[in-house]
Amino acid sequence: MKNVLAIWNGALKRDPMTEGRFVAGILADPDYWAGEDSGFFVAAKDGRPVGFLRAIIRRLPNDRMGLEPEVGWIPIVAVNPETVSRMREGRTHVALNAYATPTAAFVKNSAWQNPAERCLADVQRAVGEAGVASFDANLVAGKLMGDTIYVNPMLLGYAWQKGWVPLERASLLRAIELNNVQVENNKAAFEWGRQAAHAPERVKTALASLGEQPIVLKPRETLESIVARRVEFLTGYQNAAYATTYKAFVEQVRQAESALGKTSLTDAVARGLFKLMAYKDEYEVARLHSDPQFLARIEGMFEGDFKLNYHLAPPLLAKRNEKGELIKQKFGPGMLRNFRILARLKGLRGTALDVFGRTEERRTERALIGEYRASIEQVLQSLSADNHATALEIARIPEQIKGYGHVKERNLKAARERWDALMAQYREAPQARRAAA
Repeated sequence: MKNVLAIWNGALKRDPMTEGRFVAGILADPDYWAGEDSGFFVAAKDGRPVGFLRAIIRRLPNDRMGLEPEVGWIPIVAVNPETVSRMREGRTHVALNAYATPTAAFVKNSAWQNPAERCLADVQRAVGEAGVASFDANLVAGKLMGDTIYVNPMLLGYAWQKGWVPLERASLLRAIELNNVQVENNKAAFEWGRQAAHAPERVKTALASLGEQPIVLKPRETLESIVARRVEFLTGYQNAAYATTYKAFVEQVRQAESALGKTSLTDAVARGLFKLMAYKDEYEVARLHSDPQFLARIEGMFEGDFKLNYHLAPPLLAKRNEKGELIKQKFGPGMLRNFRILARLKGLRGTALDVFGRTEERRTERALIGEYRASIEQVLQSLSADNHATALEIARIPEQIKGYGHVKERNLKAARERWDALMAQYREAPQARRAAA
């Protein structure tokens, strides 16, 4: 069990498996002991486990598909991260299912982020961008085949069409026939995979006929594109001068970090500073709701006569519950006219004429921008390879400040405690090194 847990936790570091969870969630699962073909199959090299998969045959019926006694399932596959080191550009090719399923960490950790893009970047570093191709096989299989069980033959067809499987098509189709399970459906899935590789527009057309569009895993953004997209947003949010202050500060961080040959701190500051500068106040809510593109999307979603109601809790108007939290109330379609007027008044944001900016929440949001910049400037004064990891944690503090109103207030309190602790740690580290010397 220890070897399996080591592989599991090496592959899923952000959602660690304990022995207790393994026993309760895996070994105690009635499907685990459903037959002689169920269980964990461990791959080993030189006596050392390097990967495993879990295979089951259901004993309990699925709500939608029933028992399906002739169908086996492989819900979990994991390999030792060291396996990636065996990949070689020009030799290894990866047909990747772009679908990503959140793990249990999403529920327990509010700062959890889907690692799909990071996983793709790791694979691309190992085999080169030309060695990786992806599409959302779950979406295509689910919509065109009626069941995601056909993802694997679809990916096989995708890889074969790319020229990455050194077998003849007839041989693969014959293998499907010999397996004698859902033969025609598996063949159809194989052919849809080929279409996804050779003529993706045909797949998109087929999905569009069902009212669906494929979701593809986009390449990881570059630092330049991250900054450019946010500069454009902040220009619309406030004005070009406001966006320029953002861009200049990020460039300051980039220049300081370049001496270390890294960009992760700059990336974190680009995201964190933007989050704080683009706080969603009354002007921004009005701008987003009155945006013509947004309204056009709403029009395209409904037919016939319909009206929009808005559920809002304006700080200057809303009532509070027994906990002192603002209570939302419904406003009719006439609110759109007010949104359009208010959106044009965004230039008042932060000035003496900003009546909304006088609330404690808005004052706090504006102050956070200056506090964050001051912390990063202090970090840059002594940035080194030794303290870069702590600097990165400080730069990512804004990710923890989520929500609005009382929810944001609660998250900010927890973030401040972590923020203060990290800044103290950052300041004390040089003193500790001098004392040790």
